[in-house]
Amino acid sequence: MKKIFFSLLLLGAILGLVLMALQKKSTESTPLSDLKKEYPAKTKPSVDHSLFPELKKKFTRPQEVTAACISCHNGRAEEVMHSTHWNWERLEYIEGKGIRAIGKRNILNNFCIGIAGSEKSCTRCHVGYGYENTTAYFTDSLNVDCLACHDNSGTYMKASEKAGMPDPSVNLNFVAQHVGKPTRTDCGTCHFFGGGGNNVKHGDLEEALFDPTRNVDVHMASDGVNMQCVDCHTAQKHQMLGKMYSVSSMNRNRVQCETCHGSMPHIDNVLNDHTLKVACQTCHIPVYAKVNPTKLFWDWSQAGRLKDGKPFEEKDSNGTDVYMSIKGAFVWGKNVKPEYLWFNGTASHYLVGDTIDSSKPVKINTLYGNYDDPDAKIYPVKVHRGKQIYDTQYHYLIQPKLFSAKPGDGGFWGDFNWNRAAEEGMKKINLPYSGKYGFVQTEMYWPVNHMVSPKEQAVSCTECHTRDNGRLAHLNGFYLPGRDYDASVELFGKGILLLTLAGVVLHGGARIVMKRKRQPKADKEAK
Repeated sequence: MKKIFFSLLLLGAILGLVLMALQKKSTESTPLSDLKKEYPAKTKPSVDHSLFPELKKKFTRPQEVTAACISCHNGRAEEVMHSTHWNWERLEYIEGKGIRAIGKRNILNNFCIGIAGSEKSCTRCHVGYGYENTTAYFTDSLNVDCLACHDNSGTYMKASEKAGMPDPSVNLNFVAQHVGKPTRTDCGTCHFFGGGGNNVKHGDLEEALFDPTRNVDVHMASDGVNMQCVDCHTAQKHQMLGKMYSVSSMNRNRVQCETCHGSMPHIDNVLNDHTLKVACQTCHIPVYAKVNPTKLFWDWSQAGRLKDGKPFEEKDSNGTDVYMSIKGAFVWGKNVKPEYLWFNGTASHYLVGDTIDSSKPVKINTLYGNYDDPDAKIYPVKVHRGKQIYDTQYHYLIQPKLFSAKPGDGGFWGDFNWNRAAEEGMKKINLPYSGKYGFVQTEMYWPVNHMVSPKEQAVSCTECHTRDNGRLAHLNGFYLPGRDYDASVELFGKGILLLTLAGVVLHGGARIVMKRKRQPKADKEAK
């Protein structure tokens, strides 16, 4: 009886400990629960800007708004003027090329190619007023556009082809009186529409993120955590964390998933073991361009065709542009599976004047890394491919002048003359043009970081660990269980299995034989 009593007592104690552990588990703080508590409670401006007399004066020029802002927020304009948002370039170390100033001002891409000669159009997204590529513009603090990032009214917008000036319809006083911490709308107005339209460039940044659901992005979901861009892309003195590898080469000042989620975010240690070589994004962003398509191929060689002497456009059944006289032919994709590569956080870039081999695709940027690199992980990327103009004699990519302010100024969008556009564009960047051009295939790599799916939709094990068209089928240089095999190892393994089976059969047979031999002797002794 005592044994039964003590057994029941011990069992009760064990159950009590289990219940306490479960209760503690359910109430203890986790990174996700901390995020859910912190970010839905949005900060509000600590002051009512509509009460400031400086902001009640009638503004006739946007520079007057800036003067009013910095009359209180002194020193902030100078901080902006030291930022990449203002200068559109930064000093970076590029492997094999040394320390160089790189950025939108001097790096080419395979979308709209570059801003030189087209500043009035491209600088619509610059955080300044009346962009001119002159020293005077960049040193005048009154040209800083505070409203572009701090508008909380939802009414501010830049004018088209006016070098960053506000649209004439904007009520400057109303916007100036309704400012605060940057919102997704402020950031997305520029970053969601890079390359000339919604979701053209990134694939994971588009207008659907203004008000997304959890299926589109678990972090920014309006019905979920509802995080704003600046919750991750924090700033010190207007220096933002996070840089795109289209214009950045060094692994510094990055935004990392691990900052909030830690390096071992899973309950399952097998999954935690993957984080050593697999980026969080690789599993948790199974597809991008979830709502609206993104551009995957841009063929500039087709641009310039006219109908009845006029430019035209063609759209697919969904209303998406597949041809434009001013830009050429496009291929788009929706719910796109990323491509994957080894990436250690550093990159290289094609710089204007670099010679190319036109017999193969030109890499506009190169993301470095391999399996043996201790800093490299498997990352998902969007690869944008295209055909763009190059000088067939000098063997380098051409920066054409695209924007046309008036007929005959050489801008391709007005004259549709590649030779003149190349001539004027190369003058702008002080490089010679031979007068001979062709088109070459190019590739550009964009790491995919947004549109994080709910955990239930994460990439499954068998999508990678399979021999048949797995996600990592083309990623080489390492052994992946379930995908890779070696004929000799396979033969050795089969041999081991056969020997094991033979050993079991022989052992079992020997036992049967020995038992039969011993049985007559046992029977005789029993008698």
